Amino acid sequence: MRAQPKASHFINGTYVESPNGKAFQSIYPATTEVIAELHSADEATVDAAIAAAKEAQKVWAATDPITRGRVLLKAAELLRERNQELSELETLDTGKPIQETLVADAASGAECLEYFGGLTSTLTGEYIDLGGSFALTKREPLGVCAGIGAWNYPIQIACWKAAPALACGNALVFKPSEVTPLSALKLAEIMIEAGLPAGVFNVVQGFGDVGARLVSHDDVAKVSLTGSVPTGAKVAALAGEHLKKTTMELGGKSPLIIFDDADIENAVSAAINANFYSTGQVCSNGTRVFVHTTIKEAFLARLAERTGNAVLGDPMDEATSIGPLVSKAQFDKVLGYMKIGADEGARLICGGDRASVASLPEGYFVQPTVFADVKDDMRIATEEIFGPVMSVLDFDDEADVIARANDTAFGLAAGVFTKDIQRAHRVIDQLQAGTCWINTYNLTPVAMPFGGYKKSGMGRENGHAAIEYYSQIKSVYVEMGDVEAAF
Repeated sequence: MRAQPKASHFINGTYVESPNGKAFQSIYPATTEVIAELHSADEATVDAAIAAAKEAQKVWAATDPITRGRVLLKAAELLRERNQELSELETLDTGKPIQETLVADAASGAECLEYFGGLTSTLTGEYIDLGGSFALTKREPLGVCAGIGAWNYPIQIACWKAAPALACGNALVFKPSEVTPLSALKLAEIMIEAGLPAGVFNVVQGFGDVGARLVSHDDVAKVSLTGSVPTGAKVAALAGEHLKKTTMELGGKSPLIIFDDADIENAVSAAINANFYSTGQVCSNGTRVFVHTTIKEAFLARLAERTGNAVLGDPMDEATSIGPLVSKAQFDKVLGYMKIGADEGARLICGGDRASVASLPEGYFVQPTVFADVKDDMRIATEEIFGPVMSVLDFDDEADVIARANDTAFGLAAGVFTKDIQRAHRVIDQLQAGTCWINTYNLTPVAMPFGGYKKSGMGRENGHAAIEYYSQIKSVYVEMGDVEAAF
C-alpha cells in the first residue's frame, strides 16, 4: 500500500482508529491497486469527533479574529510548501493527472484558506442610529458545523468548507467521500501545525450512515454537502427534520451556448475544459453544448481534431492530460451512457468506448467522447453522466436556445460565447443558473461565490457570500432614555 495513513480518523488533534467500523479500501484508479485500507467511523467515533469540536469551538470562537486569520494564512503557506506531495496523494486517490492536481487541488485550497484568513478581521457588525437610542449587530459563529465532501476534488472541497467555517469562529467535522479518503487527513495535520487548536477541525471517514449521524446530531448546527442531487435531497430532508442550517452544492447538466460570431478556437477550448478536464468529473461541467447551426460543422471538425491530441496515460506523468475515471462503478456508468447515446441515435464524432493504455491495462480509462445531433429529450442530454461525454445540440434562434437551456431541473452553471457583449449579458440574465461565464468556462476563483439554482443546490460557497452561511446575526437594541409603560 502506497498511501496508508496512520489511522482512519483525525479527532482532537490526533489520529484515531475505529477497528469495529466497516473496513474499506482506497483504490488507485490507474492500476486498481489498493493504496490504503481504512475503517468507517462507528457511532462512538462520530460522537467523539463532535464532542471534541464542541469544546474546541468555544476556545476558537473566543480567539481574536486576527489570530484566527494568521492560523488560516499559515495553513495556506504549508499547503503551498507541500503541494507536490499533496498533489501526488490526490492523484493516487482520484486518478486525476498530476498536471491537474498540481494547479487545481491543494493549490486552490491554499487560495481559499488565504482568502478567508484575510477576511477574519473584517467580519464586523453595524451601528444603527435610532434617534437618541441605537442598535448594533454582531456576527457570531454557528457552533459545530458538519462538512460532507465529494470524491472529485477532495482537498479543495475540504478547504472550501473549512476556511469560511473557521474564519467565522466555528469548528468543523469533515467527512470525505469514502472513495477518496486520504487528503483530508493531511489537511488536518497541516491545520494543527499551523496553530489551530486541537478539535477545531476533525476528520471522520465512512459511508452514508456516518453522514446521517453527523446531520442528525443535536450538537451540529449546520451541514454543508457537496454531492449528487439524490444525496442532497436525503441530507436536506434529514437536516430539515432537525432544523439544521444547510449549504448544498449539488449536480448539474449545464448549458454552454456558442453563437455564430464566437471565436471558434476559444469556444472549442472552453468546450474541452467544460467536458474533459478531470476526465469530465466536475459538477459544473457544460455538458450540453448548444452550437449555432451556421458554425456547427466547423466547430465539430476542430473539436474532433483537438480531442485527438488528448494524452491518456500514467496520471503521474505530467504529459498525461486525461486520467482514468475514479472507480469501477463510475467506469461502468460512463460506458453505459456512451452506449445509450449511440442507441438513441446521436452522431458519434469521436470516442465512445473504453480506452486502452498499454502500460496500465487494468485502469478505468475511457475515450473522451463527443456526440452531435443530440436532441433535448435524449438521456445523454438530460441526465448527469459525470464523465467525458459531450452532447452537442443545434440552435438557430436566441429565444429558443434560452428556453431549451433552462428546460432542466438543474441550475448550477451556464456559459455563453459571443463577441456581442450586449447579447452576452442579455442571455446570461435569462439563464437559470447560479454560476455563469461569458467567453470562458469553469473558472472558479475563490473571491467569486459558487452555487446553483433549482435542484443544483442552496446557499453559496466562496466569496463574501459564504460568510452568510457560516455565521448568524445578533441584533442588540440599546435604550438611552427612560422606559415608559402603560401602568
